This record gives sequence, C-alpha cells and structure tokens, in this order.
Amino acid sequence: MTRSASRRTVLTAAVAVAAGAAAASAATPAAASPTGGAAVRTPLVDNRFWSTYRDWRSGADSGTKVVAGRRPSLVIATPSGRTEYTDPHTGATTSWESATWTSPVHRCTVPATEVIASWNAHTPAGTWLAVELSGTYSDGAKTPWYVMGRWAAGDADIKRTSVDDQSDDRSSVWTDTFAIDDPASGLRLASYRLRLTLHRKPGTRLTPAVWRVGAMASDIPDRFTVPASTPRAGRELVVPRYSQNTHVGQYPEFDNGGEAWCSPTSSQMIIEYWGRKPTARDLAWVNPDFADPQVCHAARHTFDYQYDGCGNWPFNAAYAATYKDMSAVVTRLHSLTDLETLVKAGIPAITSQSFLEKELTGAGYGTAGHLMTVIGFTPDGDVIANDPASPSNQAVRRVYNRREWENVWLRTKRYNAAGKVVSGTGGVCYVYWPAHPKLAQQWALGAVGIR
Repeated sequence: MTRSASRRTVLTAAVAVAAGAAAASAATPAAASPTGGAAVRTPLVDNRFWSTYRDWRSGADSGTKVVAGRRPSLVIATPSGRTEYTDPHTGATTSWESATWTSPVHRCTVPATEVIASWNAHTPAGTWLAVELSGTYSDGAKTPWYVMGRWAAGDADIKRTSVDDQSDDRSSVWTDTFAIDDPASGLRLASYRLRLTLHRKPGTRLTPAVWRVGAMASDIPDRFTVPASTPRAGRELVVPRYSQNTHVGQYPEFDNGGEAWCSPTSSQMIIEYWGRKPTARDLAWVNPDFADPQVCHAARHTFDYQYDGCGNWPFNAAYAATYKDMSAVVTRLHSLTDLETLVKAGIPAITSQSFLEKELTGAGYGTAGHLMTVIGFTPDGDVIANDPASPSNQAVRRVYNRREWENVWLRTKRYNAAGKVVSGTGGVCYVYWPAHPKLAQQWALGAVGIR
C-alpha cells in the first residue's frame, strides 16, 4: 500500500467538492466493435496523446525534429537553448543544452477539473526531459506553465522529480495532477497545451527520444456510490505474481521499502506479462540475497524524489515504457465494463482504490490509497486481482466481490474509520500494452478512449 496517500487525498478531496450536476450529459461518439456493436458513454474522461508522425509535425518545434519509422519519435536536432539546472535534491548545478516541442492546443471534450499527463520516452545517460502544461479556463483566463514532471529513466544525471507549490489560486498541481482548486465554482479547464523540453549534456550528440506524450482530462461527478455494471463473459490472464510485502525493509531510501511499493510492484507484474524484464546488468546493483530483484529495480526507477515515494502515476507509466516497444498511459475508466473490454483483449490494468477493511471482503486490510493489478473476471463477474499487499507471491491472486470492488475503485468520496468524509480515486488506472498491438487490442484500447 502506498504510504504517500496524504497528498493524493488532498488532491482528490479538492476535486470531489463539486456537485454531481457538474457532470456532462451528452454522449461521446460510439466506438464500433469488431462485431458491429457500439459503445456509448457519458463523457467524463478525455484522452489526447501525440504519438504519430503527423502528431509530432503538428506541434511547434524549437530545435527538435521528428524521426520517421514504425514508431516515430521526437528528438533534439539542433539545441535552441541552454539551461543551468540546480537539482533540488542534490544541490548540484549543471549546464544542459535544450530543445522544445509544444503541442497544438487541445480543446477538452470534457471541460476538466483534473488533468494528468503521461509520456513514453528513452533518455540515455546524459539526457533528461521536462513536461509542462498550460491551459485556458472556461472563463477565458490563462493558467501559467505548470511543470508536470522532470524525468529521466535513470537517476545519475538528475533526480526525477515532481514540483510542489505550483498554483495561481485557481488551480494547482498536486505532485502529478493538475486540479481546479474550487470545482464547485463551475470553473473548468477548457483547453491545454503540453510542452516538452529535451535536455542533453553540452557538446554531445545525445538526445532523448519521445514516442508518446499526452494527458487525460476528466470531470468526475461527486459520488459515494456508482451504478452497478452488468457482468460479461469471464476471462483470466496469466500474469506474474509479486508481493510488495516480501520486500519490507529493503532499500528504505525508496519510499521506506517494500511496504509502500504497491505501484512499482504492480507495474513490474504487467511489464513481465508482456515478456519484458530488466537484464542481469540492470539488476547488478540489487543485493543478491533479495528475491525478485526486479521489484526493487522498479521501485528505484519509479521513485519521485520530491514526492518521496514510488506512487507517482506518470512516473510508473514512463518506467513501463522504457522497455522495448512498450506503450503506457495514465487514464480513468468509466466502469468495470471498460476493464472487462481490456481483459477480454488480453490487456490487464493497474487500478487505484481506497477503502476500509470491511468494504472489501477478503482484503484483510484497509487503505487510504493502494494499487493492484486486475487480471480477469470470474464467470459470475467478480474481480480477479493480483494484489501486491499479500504476505507472499503465492498469496497475491485474490478474487474480490464485483459490487464492492467496483464501488471502492470508482467513487470519489468515502467515509474513513473516524466517520470523516475523505476522497476516492474515481477510476484511475494505468494501462500498459505493446507499441504494436493486435487488431483486437487496438479496438479494445480505442473503446476505452486510448489511441
């Protein structure tokens, strides 16, 4: 379980103040299925990701270029700037050459209370990148440029970090999430742009390569409960099982050790489901006495030095995409029907939820914030999850009551043990898949709004 729920709780509580009347009522365009059916949903979530050659060419570049190919990427061509960056976590000041790319303005199909960016990139030693967001409010005013993350796959050049204390008194960034400060006012983010700044050591030909950047914008209504969905045909995927609790006390410099590693442990399970894993060289730094060293590796490479935890959502997605030909995003789904659509196509997902022990039968614990991997559904529709908050790898596979699980995942408000109203995550999940998916997987991703 994540020990860093406090900042996430502040964020979600702020968003949850808005009344349910703020939810949009129109339907999004239907998504055609391979059998000719259609999926129609109330628009609570808007995903926009730039990843194609045409996408990269549509932005404004200053020193970047597009490399064509089966997986087009954005790289440094000729640096257009120079930055003196003082790393807040080491105090070291270093010079970097830089180049920038700015996306076109994206008008949200869902005027948003929240936006979460995510990106997929390769950052060789001697390089790193920054992702920023700037938008226009529904009343026409502009936001400042907000830093959504300063990131590198490794930790030798900079310490990957979120940035605290970003606000214009109308919106704020809470670790990895842009949020409207007072959703009840009716203010929303109507549109936004993303800016990528690619950095490298001066005088070298090194460059990051970015394959995907984008964001999920959402306006989830205030809710303690959600409507029950109808179960579909069950399927279970064979996903590796790892327990975070077998790593308790290991590498406490990364989020106090395994007891808080639910997010990277879940990420590692799905990365290996897709046939990827760290090399022996990658794992050489891990104590050879530790079992499942790849979980330690995932914790180190998702760690946010400002957040002081491994639960930064985009950093987990970015870590997954460091493996060959992997794509990864942070999004929200509308219901268990969306998860069933993904699982049916062979795509597991990582979900974020919070609950009291009595609210999820069989969990054996309560949590203010926890990630687990949904790997399937029983014939009756109950949720099969690899829950890393288990005493051993063998105990990781759990079956949870569908109605209970659906509600603790999708609600935005709940009561804690003291009877106080606190937040829920509103359907947040990570989705990881191969960069070149099968046709059925392409359809499933599109059906849940990921393209």
